[in-house]
Amino acid sequence: MKLLIGSKMYSVLYNKCPRCHIGRFWASNNPFKNMFSRYEETCKTCDNCCLFYELETGFWYGSMYVSYAISVAVMVLFWSLTTFFFPIINIFNEILIIVLAILLVSPVNYHLSRLIWINFFIKYIRNDTY
Repeated sequence: MKLLIGSKMYSVLYNKCPRCHIGRFWASNNPFKNMFSRYEETCKTCDNCCLFYELETGFWYGSMYVSYAISVAVMVLFWSLTTFFFPIINIFNEILIIVLAILLVSPVNYHLSRLIWINFFIKYIRNDTY
């Protein structure tokens, strides 16, 4: 099922501006490239509607809560998988697997948490007049 333009999930999953759903939020769709590259990882404004992404100083601190929730979900998922598939596993090995999973998913977590956070505050506007 294709996500409709105008839904918040469309903006989050397709890396689009939360207001117009046309411009890009991140410079690249690859979270690993965004996190480890030398240039700025986010676009400062939308190319289409000129929305300034950092709404106020310290705006992105709130995305830490979203990032924490995603990390807890990853931790619970990998804990469930390791206890289901490896019932006799050393606790230190289980912790190592969970920590490695969280570290490997951290660029995607960072990418998604900022998109989810800004979508809490910006409403989609269908018109071309901004």
